[in-house]
Amino acid sequence: MTVVAALACAIAFAAARPPTASAASVQTRINALIRDAIARHGIRAAIFQATKNGRTVMTKAYGYSQTGVPATTKMHFRNGAVAISYMSTLLLRLVDERKVKLDDKISKWLPNLRDSNRVTLRMLASMTAGYHDYEIDPALIPDRLYNNPFVTITTQFQLKLALDKPQQFPPGTNFSYAHSNYVILGLILSKITKLPLDVALSRMVLRPLGLKNTVASIKPPIPLLALHAYSGERAPFFNIPLKAHFFEDSTYWNPSWTLAHGAIETTDIVDMTRTAIGIGSGRLLSRSSYRAQTDPHIGFGHPAPKTCERCMKLNRYYGYGIGLVTNGNRGQWLLQNPLFAGEAAIESYLPSQRISIAIAMTFKPTAYDAQGNPSPYWQVLWAKIAKVLAPRNPPAVPPGLG
Repeated sequence: MTVVAALACAIAFAAARPPTASAASVQTRINALIRDAIARHGIRAAIFQATKNGRTVMTKAYGYSQTGVPATTKMHFRNGAVAISYMSTLLLRLVDERKVKLDDKISKWLPNLRDSNRVTLRMLASMTAGYHDYEIDPALIPDRLYNNPFVTITTQFQLKLALDKPQQFPPGTNFSYAHSNYVILGLILSKITKLPLDVALSRMVLRPLGLKNTVASIKPPIPLLALHAYSGERAPFFNIPLKAHFFEDSTYWNPSWTLAHGAIETTDIVDMTRTAIGIGSGRLLSRSSYRAQTDPHIGFGHPAPKTCERCMKLNRYYGYGIGLVTNGNRGQWLLQNPLFAGEAAIESYLPSQRISIAIAMTFKPTAYDAQGNPSPYWQVLWAKIAKVLAPRNPPAVPPGLG
């Protein structure tokens, strides 16, 4: 039994009705928050959409994509980790079709992969497999990408970095966010479906969700019109002081390093909203698979700084199901929040109130610190907007962040 309900209708977005007085007040408050983020917190441009009960609350673009070129709601951008939720949904659909089990060992498909007889599909998808995250390996960043951000990174190179270091913990015993897990899972999903990953995702996830502007490509171009991103992250690599406000257009940096090939995508704000609603409601899954995908596993995991770069204890600020981030105080927000190459985005859903929020942002030079990292205010902005839309179920914000 799939969780379809009336949410299929929600995807249609009944946007034509005039806003009520309370809706106008919500729009005014959100406008003020985003404009303040641009004026005082280093946000350069933002594309925003929110819905409630299937009705569009607000769709608007702010700031500038390029000098003299305003951002628009039609612009395209990279979706990063949003594709992880597509991959996990594809896996869970295969479970629902009884083609695989979550606790199948991955040696069934990749017998020559190190530790494959100890790792299950569930461990890969829930970030508990223990593989080293190639994305934080210095051989990739800074050595390879900061020398040439236009270079193509192959799957073989991703796996080499992931497997050059030993397993960081016994599989299934800790949590560590590692893109390596989803590179490996991408290979397995192709073997199970007997299709290239991008084709399998399109047929079994993107099309059923009604996505029209989400496409896969490992190449730098973005469909027109592109939201331009700018980054200061290479400044420390070149020993450029913070006060110099080093800044470069990062829009067309090669994205091939970021995830499994076939799941590296561009999108637009409407498809981000459709994703938030469709994935967040479990529209494509059985009830048991939806519960598995959204279980936050709060309390699981522990830091292990001597052996594991990213190990942590999952909590109310950051929980993790199967390819889905969770956050909640009294409510439970379901989301993905990619950040790379001068662009940040969040697509999120609160099932209890059927509220979706999608926002894509770029940064000004003043947003970057001495290590080349943008200010985390973009996450605070999302939380503040969510509190306006769901005052009784606001996101949990870590102390000191906002």
